[in-house]
Amino acid sequence: MAKIKVTQIKSSIDRPERQKLTLKALGLNKLNASKEVEATPQIEGMVRKVSHLVKVETV
Repeated sequence: MAKIKVTQIKSSIDRPERQKLTLKALGLNKLNASKEVEATPQIEGMVRKVSHLVKVETV
C-alpha cells in the first residue's frame, strides 16, 4: 500500500467541529505537523474533507 505525507498548513481555529475531529483522526494537532499514513480509501476521503487545511505529498 502506498504511503502519503500529510502536513497541516492552516489552523483549525474557527473551523467546524467535524473538520477539527478529522485533523485529529489524521494525527495532526499543530500547525506544520506532518504524519505519514497509508493511502487507503478512508484516509483519502478524510484528506479530501480537509484539503484546504493540509498539504499532501506521496512518499
